Parts: sequence; C-alpha cells; structure tokens
Amino acid sequence: QRLKAAVHYTVGCLCQEVEEDKEVQFSKQSIAAISEITFRQCGTAGGCFLVLCRHAKRTTVTTEDVKLLARRSNSLLKYITQKSEELASSNMEQKEKKKKKSSVAKGERTPGEQEAAVTENEDSNMA
Repeated sequence: QRLKAAVHYTVGCLCQEVEEDKEVQFSKQSIAAISEITFRQCGTAGGCFLVLCRHAKRTTVTTEDVKLLARRSNSLLKYITQKSEELASSNMEQKEKKKKKSSVAKGERTPGEQEAAVTENEDSNMA
C-alpha cells in the first residue's frame, strides 16, 4: 500500500508539472487512473525482467534488459540509453577520482606530478 501511495504521489507531482508547463488540468480521477496504470505496468515489467534474467541464467537485471523491454517505444529507448551512458560516464569519473585519492593517500604521484618531478630534477641537474 505504501508503494502504491508513493506512485500516486509521484504521478500527482508529475501531473502538476505538466499542468504548469502545458496549461492543462488533470482531474483527481485521471491522476488516480494514471497511477493505477503505472503501478500495474511496473508489476508487469518486473515479471518480464524476471523472465529475461532466468532465460540468461542471471539473478541481476541489467540495463540491457531494461532497453530490451523499452524497445517498443523509440523515445523511451532513446531516453534510457542516454541516461545509461550518462551513468556509466559518471561512474568512470568517480572511479578515477577514487583511484587518484588512494594513490595520493599512499604517497604515490599522479602522472602529471611525476612529469613535473622529472622536469624539476633535470633543471636542477643542469644548474
């Protein structure tokens, strides 16, 4: 029930945004209907994900599973692909930052710092 209430609340918020943007109004009944459809569709998608994972002998739903399910809607597939790429890029950046932090914490130099140190040594040797 709490999940269903959360879906209803979120749909209501989204409908308010559309109302402000498109100057249209949603009745309480239409918001309730959209919420119910959304909730049921999520349940159906969950079952589909389960079947896809079992077929692939996996226990984890991947972005490829989500894309496969969204393939009927070009705009949804495009959106999911874009968000997936953004998340992958963000994850790579975070991993690189963690790698740099751990090397700095260990006293190791980053490649740029190593080049600067070599140049500094060469300059001091020339003097």
